[in-house]
Amino acid sequence: MSVEQKLGYFFFDKQILNRALTRKAYALERRQQNEVCEDQEIYRTLGDSVLKTVLVEFLIRAGASTRQEITVKKIELEREEKLAAIGRRLGLGDFIRLGTGERKQNAGEQPYVLAETVEALIGGIYLDGGFGAARQTVKTLYHDDFPEL
Repeated sequence: MSVEQKLGYFFFDKQILNRALTRKAYALERRQQNEVCEDQEIYRTLGDSVLKTVLVEFLIRAGASTRQEITVKKIELEREEKLAAIGRRLGLGDFIRLGTGERKQNAGEQPYVLAETVEALIGGIYLDGGFGAARQTVKTLYHDDFPEL
C-alpha cells in the first residue's frame, strides 16, 4: 500500500509528496552529487500551522468552550508522541527519504522524524489540494479523537 493510499489523499503533484518525505540529510547528499533535491523543512512549518488551525476548529466543534481548554487539548493532540503514533500507524518509516547516517541509525522510526514527516505531509497536502483537502486528511488521521465529527 502506498503512502497516498494510507493517507487517503492522492497528490496531483508527486514532487510535493516526494519533498514532504525528504529529510534534510538526504537532500544535502543529493545536492552534493549535483542533483536538485529539496527537503521537507518548509512543508513542516506550513503543516504545523494548518494542523493547529484544524485542531482548534475540531475542538470547538467537539464542545471545547474556553481558550484554556482548547489550548490544553490542542497541545496534547499535536505532541510529538501523538504525531509519531500517527506516523507509525501509517507506516511512514518505510517511505521517508533518509540520509545515509539517518538510515544507519534507523531514524525513520524515531518519534521526532515521524512527527516532522506527518507535519510535512499535511503541509504538502495543503499546497497540493488546498485547505479542504488538508482538513479532511487531519480529520481522517484524528478520527479516534473526534469520532463525532
